[in-house]
Amino acid sequence: MRAGVLILWTVLVAVSVISVADEPKELKDAFASRFRVGAAIGTHHTMGQEPESLALAASQFNAATPENLLKWQAVHPAPDRYQFEPADRFVAWGEQHGMFLVGHTLVWHSQTPRWVSQGTDQKPLDRDALLDRMKGHIETVVGRYRGRIQAWDVVNEAIDDQGRLRSAVPEGGSPRRFAPWYSPIGDDFIEMAFEFAHAADPNAELYYNDYNEWFPAKIEAISGLVRRLQSKNVRIDGIGLQGHWGLDYPKLDEIDHMLTEYGKLGVKLMVTELDITVLPSASNGTSADVNARATGGDRLDPYRDGLPDAVQRKLADRYAAIFGLFVKHANTIDRVTFWGVHDGHSWRNHFPVRGRTDYPLLFDRRLEPKSAFSAVVGTVRP
Repeated sequence: MRAGVLILWTVLVAVSVISVADEPKELKDAFASRFRVGAAIGTHHTMGQEPESLALAASQFNAATPENLLKWQAVHPAPDRYQFEPADRFVAWGEQHGMFLVGHTLVWHSQTPRWVSQGTDQKPLDRDALLDRMKGHIETVVGRYRGRIQAWDVVNEAIDDQGRLRSAVPEGGSPRRFAPWYSPIGDDFIEMAFEFAHAADPNAELYYNDYNEWFPAKIEAISGLVRRLQSKNVRIDGIGLQGHWGLDYPKLDEIDHMLTEYGKLGVKLMVTELDITVLPSASNGTSADVNARATGGDRLDPYRDGLPDAVQRKLADRYAAIFGLFVKHANTIDRVTFWGVHDGHSWRNHFPVRGRTDYPLLFDRRLEPKSAFSAVVGTVRP
């Protein structure tokens, strides 16, 4: 009897050791047969300020997106000046490590200097002049990395939560945030941006990218946009679903429904900016609009000294459930990109309340994998 128990115990230990040994240690390997797994890379990475974090990214991911360094404000800060060094370093690093590179982003209402839509007299440009400026920027930026950056988020966040194109002055309202494209150009500014990008690099994949992508009004509007572009034979290869989510939103059935509906369009789906905040919601709700800000005290920043085990488990369970849906829809999902490499350099620490301590990613501030990492890998474990 004792011999039988000993043999059984030995077998169980051996199986346990084998299963741990066989568990993929890199995200890119775990999901290699399903979709690419990427991360956002910051200017601090490309300029050599955090080599350990960059090495972690190279080992874990097979796709990369520049967090800010290719946005208009960063790469083209003045009419006669481009600033390419951080982007050049990003591309060189990506090529060195065999990364699928995504340029982010060409046309956006935010992080776009005011001079872009103004003449030398600071008066608004008309449609033709603004289109010329858009075309020149896209030709220069996309053309510089032609054949090296494989895909572009051409237009970012052009549709509001009610499913309308963003404008500087909403109907019946007063001016709100700067939105330079729709009002001067008209409904076809998105179409023109895609045409300019395709001309600059005919082999690059072209995407539309947005947040609150599970809202019914946005599903309808984004789907309608894709169908209109397709009907005009304008190249659009995919939809970027940002994935700035929380522990309790969106609901799993909302994510499942969203992926099903977008999956009917015949384009690739990318989860482009994934992170899951563990912090209490501020007044802006589920918005990922970088212009939105809120204030709050201890109630909104409860985990300054570390994340309790119970919340760690909730985060791991949430990531496991979400990646279970991604695996379910792997026939249409081409890539899942995390918006950052580790918790310490997540934008969630400063949005919508500055200076909070959030834990939204799979690696902690010491670059160690969290329980959420194992939970994610576990969704594809044999």
